Amino acid sequence: MQDVADRAGVSLTTVSFVVNGTKRVAPATRTRVEDAMADLGYRRNVLARALASRRSHIVALVFPALQHRLGSTALSIVTAAASAATERGFNVVLWPVDDVAQLDDYLSGGLVDGVLLMEVTADDPRVALLAEREVPFGLIGRTEDTTGLSYVDMDFAGMVATGLDHLTDLGHRRVALFLGEPGGPSGPAWSGYGPVVRTAQAYEAEAARRGLDPIVVRGGQDPRSGRQAATALVADHPDVTAVLVLNEAALSGFVNGLVAAGRAVPDDVSVLALATSAADLATADPAVSAVVAPGAELGARSVQDLVDRLADTSAAPTHDLLPGTLRLVGSTADAR
Repeated sequence: MQDVADRAGVSLTTVSFVVNGTKRVAPATRTRVEDAMADLGYRRNVLARALASRRSHIVALVFPALQHRLGSTALSIVTAAASAATERGFNVVLWPVDDVAQLDDYLSGGLVDGVLLMEVTADDPRVALLAEREVPFGLIGRTEDTTGLSYVDMDFAGMVATGLDHLTDLGHRRVALFLGEPGGPSGPAWSGYGPVVRTAQAYEAEAARRGLDPIVVRGGQDPRSGRQAATALVADHPDVTAVLVLNEAALSGFVNGLVAAGRAVPDDVSVLALATSAADLATADPAVSAVVAPGAELGARSVQDLVDRLADTSAAPTHDLLPGTLRLVGSTADAR
């Protein structure tokens, strides 16, 4: 830092203000300091900064990589979280942690100021560990009991209602639901995995309210499982004319399976995805309409909430549900 100060012709204190953002510096002076840093190849030592401030300015995103595929929606959450963290002077690290013991090992290093849990279950054991360790944390998703916890989650019940509104307005009365199972068809599924549980509950409730017979098909998170689910659906329920799909990774296989079974999309069967990403909507072949997940907003708000609570430990917990957006690209049509 002294080398930078000498080159820029300023004091060491001024360099510190620029590097740490602790005090306003005149734009021309800031430019001289930043140019000197670039010329000298100066980089802040993150560990030294953490030791000096007792804060690392690092937030960990904990993602269970063996249980869940890092699909487009999850990736949009991670990307938006990283961008929001940068704007607040923080960095994001991704921890592909699958069990509590492994998470405990990561936490013992004391490297992060806070943690955001992804892919949350109804009674998530990671929550108890973080509370015991007294590590500030937030949930991207939510547990069954959210007392005292901060979360930002998708409004899965609202997305189901939006999807059924659209399909029933088109005249569909035989509407099935295809759900993805965490861990794949042969792997261990997480008990009480939030998106699956909430979507299934909302579908059952909405079907009852609308006088529809509920039909639920489940399968792994991969295209082959999607194709198998479509084959089974057509064989067991040939009168189904529309399907809601909460299984981003299996969606293409499911549509191909319908076509292979002799069902044209959307002439014979309308398909509407739930909580899929805008990127998948734009690149899918064939294109599938969807209630698009608010992935970017989810990631940004989660980080902003956690950083706010790091600055003010007395802040009340945040309970935030974000709606999806209906986008139609031609995979739904009037019921025959």
